[in-house]
Amino acid sequence: MADPPKKAVQKAQSAIQKQAESTNPTVTGFLRSWGVSPAPPTVTATLIAAQHLQPPQFLPLLFPPLLLFSSYLNLADFKVDAAGTTAAWSGLYLLLASRRKQTLRNKWSARGVLRGTSMGLCAMNLVAGGFVYVTGRRANETAIAQAK
Repeated sequence: MADPPKKAVQKAQSAIQKQAESTNPTVTGFLRSWGVSPAPPTVTATLIAAQHLQPPQFLPLLFPPLLLFSSYLNLADFKVDAAGTTAAWSGLYLLLASRRKQTLRNKWSARGVLRGTSMGLCAMNLVAGGFVYVTGRRANETAIAQAK
């Protein structure tokens, strides 16, 4: 039996490696896809608005329009700037929401679960948006770097 040619073996190994890389997402890939998506700030804005509309609390109600503007920036192809905006406003809301104390009984009510979910989303937006903002490159920065 003849040994297979080296090039064929290397080609098969590289195909297997590419398939393994495409099926195993990395943490950075997950953070990048979360940070450039317009959906997380929209969902976060919806949860914040639902939590603070009844009875109206005006300071927390400033955050949903800002997060929706961040989604608009993302859809207008300003992905890095949108990620930074989302991270900043989510972090500020997380800071303000964590200052309010809740008893153990209130944490497991519908309002408490809603608050915990919105704070969890804000934390994830803060991490992913911050990662994309720090590691991302804008299109005009890339064009300037290529011109030099």
